[in-house]
Amino acid sequence: MSKSLFDRLGGSNGIADIVEDAIENHMNNPKINARFLPFKERPEHLATIKQHSIDFFSAGSGGPVVYSGKDMVTAHTGMNISPEEYMHVIDDIFMALDKNAIDEDTKKDVLAILWSLKGMIIAK
Repeated sequence: MSKSLFDRLGGSNGIADIVEDAIENHMNNPKINARFLPFKERPEHLATIKQHSIDFFSAGSGGPVVYSGKDMVTAHTGMNISPEEYMHVIDDIFMALDKNAIDEDTKKDVLAILWSLKGMIIAK
């Protein structure tokens, strides 16, 4: 039996590390950081975003977590995220996956999920 994506991402702790690194990458990425830097002044909101991201990726990768946040369309409505911005987000996530030594097959599975969410996020 092969491991779930959740397990291949390092379980709860691994996904938490990846989310932390990805959000840090977003804050340092001049193409999208304007969307993320304001959260530094609202640490309680940033903590909520991080936890929702961890729960979303944990539940969506086969983990035992229940995601109770907004659906992707509701969460991104009004943000008008461009395709270019979305690609920068994916690049930042992949840098976080690399930093956390995630293997190529697992990265392909993550990319498939991210790509499947694109229509629910872009230009909403």
